[in-house]
Amino acid sequence: MPKYMLIMRGTDETNAKMADASFDEMLETVGRFNEELIRAGVLVAAEGLEDPSQGVVIEFGGETPVVTDGPYGETKELFGGFYLIDVASKEEAVEWGKRLPAFPGSKCEVRRVPGIDEFPQDNEWIVRERAWRERTGQL
Repeated sequence: MPKYMLIMRGTDETNAKMADASFDEMLETVGRFNEELIRAGVLVAAEGLEDPSQGVVIEFGGETPVVTDGPYGETKELFGGFYLIDVASKEEAVEWGKRLPAFPGSKCEVRRVPGIDEFPQDNEWIVRERAWRERTGQL
């Protein structure tokens, strides 16, 4: 089955709403959704991210990368976390995405994660990656 990433994106406004929300209620809501994914057998991984003010951006625009500490200037949409799910189709991934516990104004981007079998199997780097995935139990 293909894997899809549900990328949670918020704005400054939705992130502020989340900061004001009850942490216990948020854990309860997210925990219930996570449990649904687990019971359905589709959850591969899920992680939230620390506040953007604690991160950095590395910009590759010139000869050397430039590192900028957060918080950032104009932020329209911030990547706040993700779910990696293993489902039969894009449509099923979208259905799970529509059920995400999210604040009004947030967005969820749904992107398929190509599998290693979709790359040229005679490529040296793919051969090395496949061997690593086999050693670590990922294949």
